[in-house]
Amino acid sequence: MASPGNLPRIVILGGGFSGILTAVNLVRLAAAAGGAGPALITVVNARRPVGRGIAYATRHAGHLLNVAARNMSAFPDLPDHFLGWLRTRCEYEEVPENELREAFLPRRIYGDYLRSLMHHYLEGVEFVEGEARGLEDDGAVVLSDGRRIRADRIVLACGNEPPAPLPGSDGLAGHPAWVGDPWSDWEKRLPSTGGTIVLLGTGLTTVDAIVTLQALGWQGRIEAVSRHGWLPQAHFRGIEYPDFPPADVDLAGLGLERLLALMEHHCGRLRALGANPAIIVDKMRPHTRLVWAGFSREEKLAFVRDHAARWNVLRHRIAPEIHARLATAELTGALRVRAATIVRVAAAGTKARVELEEGGALEGDLVINATGPRTRFSRLENPLLRDLLHQGHITSDELDLGMRVDADHVAIDARGGRSAKLLALGPLLRGTYWESIAVPELRGQARRVAETILGLGSGTAREEVMMEYMI
Repeated sequence: MASPGNLPRIVILGGGFSGILTAVNLVRLAAAAGGAGPALITVVNARRPVGRGIAYATRHAGHLLNVAARNMSAFPDLPDHFLGWLRTRCEYEEVPENELREAFLPRRIYGDYLRSLMHHYLEGVEFVEGEARGLEDDGAVVLSDGRRIRADRIVLACGNEPPAPLPGSDGLAGHPAWVGDPWSDWEKRLPSTGGTIVLLGTGLTTVDAIVTLQALGWQGRIEAVSRHGWLPQAHFRGIEYPDFPPADVDLAGLGLERLLALMEHHCGRLRALGANPAIIVDKMRPHTRLVWAGFSREEKLAFVRDHAARWNVLRHRIAPEIHARLATAELTGALRVRAATIVRVAAAGTKARVELEEGGALEGDLVINATGPRTRFSRLENPLLRDLLHQGHITSDELDLGMRVDADHVAIDARGGRSAKLLALGPLLRGTYWESIAVPELRGQARRVAETILGLGSGTAREEVMMEYMI
C-alpha cells in the first residue's frame, strides 16, 4: 500500500468513535488552517462496522445513550452540532427544543450521526478492514493477513478490551453455556423460556445485556452478581449548587484525603437540602483530569482500591427509563442482584456454575462475563499492543492501567523517550486521565491528537479541559 508522492501517511488503528473523530479532526483542522488536507489518512478497522464500534453498532432501539442529547456533540467548540444534525431527521424535526436537549436517544441513532460525519469529512480517507498485529523495523503496520501499510504517524485508537478471564474460565472455552466476551453474538445461544442467565458484573455491560434480553422478549430468570451488587444509578435533574467547588480551593492540590473530606461535607449539605449528593460528582467532572494528575501514585492506588467502584456507580449513570425497567424487573423477580465475590467458574453438565466466596453457587443455562473491560495493561490480549510492549515502543503507566503518553498524547517508550511515530487516545489512557471513555473526554482527546500531528498549538491544560465540558 504505497503512498503517492512524498505525502506523509497517518494510520489510525481503530474505526470506532475515537478513531473516526481523530480522522475527522485531522481533515477539519487542516482545512481551517488553510490546507486542503493534512496528509494521506488510513483507518484500519476490525470486526465492528466502521464509525460505530461496540457502543453504537447495536440494532436494538432500547439501547440508549447514557448522556442527554445536549451533551453529545462530537466537537467541543460546536456544542449544538448533534442537536442540529438531529433536526435533519424527520422523527426529531418537530420535537420541542427543551425535550430534545434532555432526551436519551437510541445509540444506533448516534451511530448514524458518526457515519454522517464520515461521509461529510472523510471522502478521501482510505478504510482498510483488518486487524493490526505489529510493526516492522521500518515502521510499517503489519496486518494479521500479512498486508503492510507504510506509516509516518500511527494513532492507537484501539477502544476497550474484552473482560479479563475469571478463575476456571480457561476450562470453559467452547462450552455452550459460557460467554467470555459480552460483546460477541451471544443472542443466538439463549436458553429456552424458563431458563436462567447469570450475568457476572452489575455495571453498564450488564445493563446492556438486560436491555437486550428485554428487547428480545426473553422470558426467564436473570441473576446478576458483583462484589458490591450496585447497579448504575439514573440521571436526575439537579439543583443549582454554586458552593462546590469552593472558589478559594484548588481541587488539584488537595490530595485524596482532603478532597474526600471536602466532597463528603458538601454531599451532607445536599442531603440536608433534600437534593441528590451525586451533584458533587457531576461538578467534579471538569476537574477530574487535573485532580487525578495531582495525586501521588499511592493516592491513585488507594482511590482505585477503595473508592473507584462507588465513583463509577455515581459517575456513569444511565437513562431514567432504563433504570425504571431494571427496577421493575427486580420488583417482579425477573432480575435478582446480589453482592458476592466470584471464586471460580466451572462446567456443570450443559450449564455453567459460578462459585461464590460467601458460600453456595449460581448455575446458569448461559453465564456471561460482563465484569467490564480488562484494565491491566501488561496483560492485554491485543496482539498489536503486546507486540509494541515487547519491542519497547510503548510502556505501561505507573499503575499499569494503560500506556504512558506525554501531554500531547505522544507515546513514551520503554527508555522514557518520546515516540517518533505513535500517539494514543481513549481507554488506553485510563491511567493518565482516569476518565477516558465518555464522549466529552474522547472528543477533546481526538482534537488534541489531531493538533499534535498537524503541529497546531493548543491552550493550557486547564483551558482544554474546560472546553471539553463547555456544554
